[in-house]
This record gives sequence, structure tokens and C-alpha cells, in this order.
Amino acid sequence: MPVSKENPPFSYDVYRGGDEIILRIDCEAYPLSPSIEDDPICMSHTLTILIEVKEATKIILVQKREYEYDEGQTKILREIAKIYDYIIKQKLVTYYSVSGAANANARYNKLQELVFNTLKNDPIAAYVELKREARDEKINLEQTGENNTKYLVLLNHITKLLEDTKLVKLAKLKMKDYREGDREIYRTIFFPTIKPDFMFTKLMADYPVDGEEIDSYNIENTEVTIFKMPETVLSLYHVLPPEFKISEDKYEILDLARKILAEHKPKKEEFTDPQRMRSVFYNVGYDLIGELADSKGIKLKEKEVEELAQILIRYTIGFGLIEILLEDERVQDITINSPMGKTPIFIVHQDFGDCTTNIIPTENEAESWASKLRMISGRPLDEANPILDTELTTPKARARVAVVAPPLNPFGLAYSMRRHRDEPWTFPLYIKNKMMNPLAAGLLSFLIDGARTFLVAGTRSAGKTSLLGSMLVDLMRRYRVITIEDTLELPTGALRDMGYNIQSMKVAAALTKGTSEVPADEGIRTTLRMGDSALIIGEIRSKEALALYEAMRIGAMANIVAGTIHADSPYGTYDRVVNDLGVPKTSFKATDIIVVTNPIRSSDGLHRWRRITQITEVRKFWKDDPLAEGGFVDLMKYNPKKDQLEVSDDLKNGDSDVLKSIAGNVKDWAGNWDAVWDNIVLRAKTKEEIVNASDRAKLPELLEAPFVIRANDEFHRISESVKEELGTLNSKKIFFEWNEWLKKEVKTRLMQKE
Repeated sequence: MPVSKENPPFSYDVYRGGDEIILRIDCEAYPLSPSIEDDPICMSHTLTILIEVKEATKIILVQKREYEYDEGQTKILREIAKIYDYIIKQKLVTYYSVSGAANANARYNKLQELVFNTLKNDPIAAYVELKREARDEKINLEQTGENNTKYLVLLNHITKLLEDTKLVKLAKLKMKDYREGDREIYRTIFFPTIKPDFMFTKLMADYPVDGEEIDSYNIENTEVTIFKMPETVLSLYHVLPPEFKISEDKYEILDLARKILAEHKPKKEEFTDPQRMRSVFYNVGYDLIGELADSKGIKLKEKEVEELAQILIRYTIGFGLIEILLEDERVQDITINSPMGKTPIFIVHQDFGDCTTNIIPTENEAESWASKLRMISGRPLDEANPILDTELTTPKARARVAVVAPPLNPFGLAYSMRRHRDEPWTFPLYIKNKMMNPLAAGLLSFLIDGARTFLVAGTRSAGKTSLLGSMLVDLMRRYRVITIEDTLELPTGALRDMGYNIQSMKVAAALTKGTSEVPADEGIRTTLRMGDSALIIGEIRSKEALALYEAMRIGAMANIVAGTIHADSPYGTYDRVVNDLGVPKTSFKATDIIVVTNPIRSSDGLHRWRRITQITEVRKFWKDDPLAEGGFVDLMKYNPKKDQLEVSDDLKNGDSDVLKSIAGNVKDWAGNWDAVWDNIVLRAKTKEEIVNASDRAKLPELLEAPFVIRANDEFHRISESVKEELGTLNSKKIFFEWNEWLKKEVKTRLMQKE
């Protein structure tokens, strides 16, 4: 039903949406904010309508915002409406019902008031008063000796009807501080989701009554509160964005602006450059909002116009409240399940793990997202291609997005999003977070400089791509780097801005059919004709594995070749590569190092952390089974009791073919295991000292990629200088000079802060 101010207050329409029967009540001309829990008039009118629309499963009160009461809350109201209807049709409350009793007229009037007025606008008060009236009547009969109990039977009958409703049962649990006429008790039972006219997504704006606040913070103008909820292990991530706190005048301006902008449908080619399109639409929206405000005589400050323009863009060409979630650096994963409108969005929070949210997306919103992602990615999403893997870039975040559609998902669209960190991960950051220890960082740094071939293995959400990105940060900037991904996740843009000679290439997704994108195996083979480069493969999924191993065999001694793969152990990696992806056993030997990263769970199952669990070298002198024939040698392995990686006996004793191979190409290290180990420990000390300096000086930016890259460059520069001066790589002198440089850098930054 189109809603307009010409409709009288509380006019309504009924329509079906799937298996739902939705009662939509027009409150545009109602002078107060429509709220069943706060407003007795609003509750009374709603119950009157429910007497006619008995089958309603959802109630939506429409004003500038839409206030939606779900099926459970609607059922509570239907029960009260049914009792009211029953009393009227059975003519229970008539003069005859109480005739013959003392003060019949007074009682008749009181009962009429309770049933015809109070029951509809305050049913809990009606129940309390009916119980009190029944108690008084019983006492009166005992004192007067009257035998006429007809009135008492009627009171008890109506009271019993109300006692059997869910509303009264819930209210009884909260009656301790109840005062008649106080509507606070209704706010613990009715809590609508709220959706402004210009939005599709619904938001449960009220704080949960039974929730225990355990954290709160702001993301610019958005309030985030974390609640511990009773009867569930999931915390509630409650978000209150600025669009839910603006005035009615601003709502009206936004709604008008959205309708005007909606007349322009962005073309596919415009979505190829989302940042430019946002800039254009922002400027148009900014001017439009200013003009609309002037035409209505509303004075807005420049900051207010900017805020409204940002909101407008978010709900036209943007991704709505998804963008708010992605702005939060602590949000790691976002899950949106079908059917839309039934369940809230779920997230994984870095501090509180799995959480539910107060955001409920709708089917219209889901379809809008799918259309935009199709245009941005240039990939299909249809019956022939029911899976879409792509990336999403908003003004303040990047995320990998997976969309599942019918027929694979029979209930509509579903989304999974993984937020990428704003800056690339670094080894010092991982040391700080216990993903690895300093010695593991030193060992990996040595292997990276030694131009080895790597596979980073792990289960889903193990942090494989992030770890691969941190390895890029540790790669010297003098090398050219080529990355190949079907979904752009590696921090190539950030690294390019930090001076890396890096070229990213995007290839066709393994499950996508009928696109113009180059297959992954062809993309990898193309890189072999692009000169000496480090080659980084985002994820090995399919037949590109053969091309990757071709690259490993050709380029293993020239530069680093690395990729990620789904596997939970070295042998699992071998099994996946050889048996699932069809790489010959002899080709698998081109792998030098397998780094396994997996989630570690707490004993109660409520917490999980990411850890490197193995750093394993692949030896070459086996024929059929590397596990049975000693082809896998752990250099470091995770000890769950100590929660850290430990050095293996093989590494302690220098029994590593890979490290010996690296040492054989360096004069200082050839045949000298002590010198090799000394250099690994030196690298570990530099990584650890960055973490210590960051903690001492309270400078977290020292752990971030810009500074870590500078520190790595300085390490290599000082190493070369010491080698020229002393003729050898003297670890003590290298560390001393490097540490002096670090101290100066920290001192300079502290002075700048002052």
C-alpha cells in the first residue's frame, strides 16, 4: 500500500510476502512516534485491527521509519485481540452479567471500562485490576453473606483467559517493580526492528533488556556495544549508526534525495571504478541535499550536509549497513544467511568471537547487493553460476565476498564476507598476537631471503592469505613481485604505495563458467614470460596447480614462489596437491617449505586463536610416500601446552637440506651451520626488538608494515655495510648498529608526538 499523509491515521493494508501475512498500518498522519510498547493509543488501534486481521504474522507501523514487530510479538498481540473479540461476541460484559449484585451499576461501569478501554491500550493493567476486583468481590461476599457469585465467576473467567496469554506470563516475571500505567514493562516484551524509508535493512535499535554490557566503543559516528546474552553463548554486537539518530526533517530530506537519485541507474561500466562513481555521486548528493534543505527552510551546517551525503551514498550505490560493519577493524567475518529477513547478520569479532547482531537484512537489500557485485566483478551469478567469489572495496575497508544463489541455495541468496586488515600483517604483529614466536619469524625471514618455494596450508579461516601477505612484507623491495588471484585479497595496493615493484593479476575463478577472464593456469604460465619475478599465488584450487609447479621447478633457485592451499598438515598438503589436483609426485618435490597455520580452540570451545602449527621442509629423496619415507622434516612444531612453536631436533642439529642449500650459495655460511643459525637468531632478535620497542614506547605503529619494511631495509643495508667493513656477517655488530637505528627512530617519533 502506498503510504501518504492523505491517509487517515491507522488506516491499513494487508499483503502476503512468501508465507507471511503482513499487516501494514499507516501512521504518517499520527502526531506521535508509532510504538506499541510506548503508546497506549497505538496499541489500542493495533489490537482493534487485529480483531479483523486475525491471521497476521507481522505488523509494520509506517511513519518516516518503519517499525516492524515480528511473528512472535504479533502472536502475543493476536492473543489479546482474540480475548477481546471473544468477550464482545459472547456478550460477557453486559448489565445482565452483574444485575442483582450490590452496586450493580458501578460494577457494570468499571467492568465496561476495563474491558472496552484498558484491555486494548494496557492489557497488563487490565489484568492487574481484574485480579484486584475479583479479590475485593470475594472479600465483599464473605462479609455480606451474599450468594450471588455470578460477577465473581465472570471476573475469574476473564482473568484466567488473560493468565493463559504469553503477554501476562512474560509480565509476571517482571512484576516486581510494576506500577499500574507504567509502560516500561512493555518495553521488555515488544522491541521492533526499525527501518527508515530510505533503507531496506532493518535494525533492532533498542538495547536488549536482559543483556549485560561487556564492551562499547565508537567507529566515527557509529556506536558499538557488545552484550553478553542469557541462555546463549553468542554475544550480541549491537550497532547504532548515525542514520538512526537523525531528526525527522533530515529523514525526509534523505528520503526525497534517495528517490531523486534512484532515477539514475548506474551503468555496468560505472561500477568498474567504484571509487570514482562514489566521488561523483557524493558531489551530486551533497548539492542535492543542500538544495532540498533550502527549499524546506531547514538550516544545515556543512558537517551535517556531509554526513547526510555519506548516508545517502551508502544506501544508493553503496552496501548499506554492511559498510558500517566493515568499518570496524575488529570485525573479521560477516555471515548473512537465507531466507532474508528471518535471521540477523552474524559476525566474528576479534575479541568476542562469534556474535549475532541487531541487523536484519531484507530480500530487497540482498538482491541489490547481488546486482552491484555482479557489475563490480564482471562475473555471472545465475542458475548456471550459483556461486560468485569476488572482492568488495568500500571507502574504509576491503573484503572477500562469496555469494551463494539458487539452485545451490534453495532459499535465496546468502553471503559470506571476510574483512581484510587495513594494513598488511607483519611478522612483529604476529609475534605480538602469538601467531608465531620470534624464532619462527627469524627462520621464515631467512627462508624468504633464500628464495625458497612455499605452500602456506591451513583450514578455512586459518589466516593463510594474511600470512602470505606478511611474507611479502618481509621480501626485500628490490625484487619484482607478481601476484595471481581469482579474488583480490593480497595487500598489493598497500605494498605498491609503500614502494614495492608489484604487479597484481586477476584470473577466472575455478567455479565460474562463461566469462572472458583468463584461466588461472594460463595466467601463471604468462608470468613465466614476464622476466625474473617473485611469484605469489593467492590460492591453489584447481588445474592451476600444474602450472604453479612448473613455475616452482623453473624459478625455485631464482626467487620466491609461494601460494596458499586448503590442507591441515604437510601430508594433507601432499594429498591435496597430488591426489586431488593431479600434480605428479616428482613435481611435488619442487615444494621446499610447508607452513601450516590452523585455528586453536580453548578447552571450553568458546574461544579460538590462529597459530602457525608447523614449519616443515620437503626433502627430495623419496619415491612413493613422503610421510613413510621421511620426506617431511619438521623444523618447528607447535606445543599446545606452551602455546608456541618449538625448534625440532633436526633444526637444532642443522639437519635441514633446505637451509644447507641456501647456505651453499653464501660464502660466509657454506658448510658452517653455526653461522647459519647465528643469522636466523639475529633476524629473530630484530623482529622481537621491534615488538619490545613498540610496547615500551607505546607506539603500536612500529608493528605496522610501513615501519617494518623500513626496519627490514635497514637490516639488509647494515648487514651489507658490516660485511664490507669486517669481511664477514658479524651478527653482534649488525644487531648493535641496527638497534641503535631503532632507538633513534623511536626517540624521533616520541618527540614528534610531544
